[in-house]
Amino acid sequence: MTISREELSNIAQEVVRKEAAAVARLSGFIDEQFISVLELIFNSKGRLIITGIGKSAIIANKVVATLNSTGTPAVFMHAADAIHGDLGIIQKDDIVLCLSKSGNTAEIKVLVPWIKKMGNKIIGMVSDTNSFLAQHSDFIIKASVDSEACPNNLAPTSSTTAQLVMGDALAVCLLKMRGFSQEDFARVHPGGSLGKKLYTRVSDIIDRAVRPMVREDESIQNTILNISANRLGATVVLHENGDIAGIITDGDVRRMVEKGTSIHSLRARDIMSSNPKKVESDELAVNAFNMMEQNKITSLVVLEKGKYIGLVHIHDILREGIV
Repeated sequence: MTISREELSNIAQEVVRKEAAAVARLSGFIDEQFISVLELIFNSKGRLIITGIGKSAIIANKVVATLNSTGTPAVFMHAADAIHGDLGIIQKDDIVLCLSKSGNTAEIKVLVPWIKKMGNKIIGMVSDTNSFLAQHSDFIIKASVDSEACPNNLAPTSSTTAQLVMGDALAVCLLKMRGFSQEDFARVHPGGSLGKKLYTRVSDIIDRAVRPMVREDESIQNTILNISANRLGATVVLHENGDIAGIITDGDVRRMVEKGTSIHSLRARDIMSSNPKKVESDELAVNAFNMMEQNKITSLVVLEKGKYIGLVHIHDILREGIV
């Protein structure tokens, strides 16, 4: 069957519209039961075991990952595997969250009674509130949809999106309840650019052995040599007492040359930019990068307890893979 490009575009847009409408309805399902579920999980001494079958199991895996990364211990248990030995995952104080659109699958009907015999609380996230799962759960999170985005109303699309969003709502609420901070997030995300953004500080990336600087009365020739030798594209100008007077960059040197001024009559103070942008060594490197972007500069003067310790260049941050 041949489908035109226009028809394909219309189909895709309709899928987006249907799923967006399904998500929009979910805010009406944030009720007293939902809040009770949050309190139950927050006050639990055990873990949250999340289970499901088919596409719901895939969503359950994602919800587990989000919870673990935001401070709520969670474990995935496939519903089919659970009734063939994996029930041993569930410990005394654990709570079980079961995701199922219909709430009537064969595996769910076998699994739920066994969990109840074990004495663990069951939370059912269901579309059909008259289902087996809904009737046998201690708490219900409603994730109902009018129809799937699939034209045959068969393939799980809108329903799995609804489960995903309700899982995110749980995770974010629990994050706030726990006071989960940026530092906490960094602790469990040490790898990759995300982790680096949250824990890498300016002091971690600057080379303290390279501290380009000249005095105010330094000759322009020596100033240029200082800039070239340190390969940071700039040098800091210091007062006699060691305080920062300004900064000279490659750009300042080029502008001086363009004016045709004789370098023999100039000193560092004559071409420096006063009040250079500064950053403390304990500042996050990503914030230093943002300062450079906002001010359209490539270097920042780094201070530690008010004293100049070096320059951080935008390339230092890019090299770390932080942005």
